[in-house]
Amino acid sequence: MKIKFHHIILGLLLATMGCKKDNYDAPSSKLSGRLTYKGQEINVEYNQVPFELYQPGFGKNAPIRGTFQQDGTYSTLLFNGNYKFTIPANQGPFMWKSATAGKPDTVAVTVSGSQTMDVEVTPYYLINNAKITAANKIVNAVFDIQKVITDANAKNIGSVVLYINKTQFVSGSDNIAATEVAGSAITSTTGVSINVNVPTITPTQNYVFARVGLRIAGVEDMIFSPVVKVNY
Repeated sequence: MKIKFHHIILGLLLATMGCKKDNYDAPSSKLSGRLTYKGQEINVEYNQVPFELYQPGFGKNAPIRGTFQQDGTYSTLLFNGNYKFTIPANQGPFMWKSATAGKPDTVAVTVSGSQTMDVEVTPYYLINNAKITAANKIVNAVFDIQKVITDANAKNIGSVVLYINKTQFVSGSDNIAATEVAGSAITSTTGVSINVNVPTITPTQNYVFARVGLRIAGVEDMIFSPVVKVNY
């Protein structure tokens, strides 16, 4: 009987501890924003470009990690308090500010209720004035390329790619067809034209989602134009 009694007491203690643990309030302050360059939204690949938040004074606690959406937006729930926001080194199709010794810099943010904070970066290139149309099961894109970083950190164009997909997620990982043009074949950065044929889609639909991606030499992540829906 003693053993059974001890088991009962232990069970009650564990249940009580579990209830106390479960009764802690969840983080409810939303920090959100977007990647920008001089007010222009930066489009990236979904779930591929990370960010981190650190809370000073909490020892060696691991950072709070998240990723940007394909339109460059982000959102995370936090407790109120002081944080440091950063983008890890060598991530994204852009340059993020550096601190001493080449380490990524941080941005201080005080969270007190839900708020918006845009994240300013400097992209290597921008895809501007993208016009994507479709007819006879051919999707065509015409766009301009702007080289933003022109100093010693400048990089060449690896290629440009027109991606199409059945859904709104469009990238190298999410597409049903793509056409790629090498950077060396681009003779003018104004009015660049590229097209791709729409393959057979099952079940049938008379539209696709499309966007242009620019691959930067020596950089893992691509920069994109906004996703558009086109009927064909």
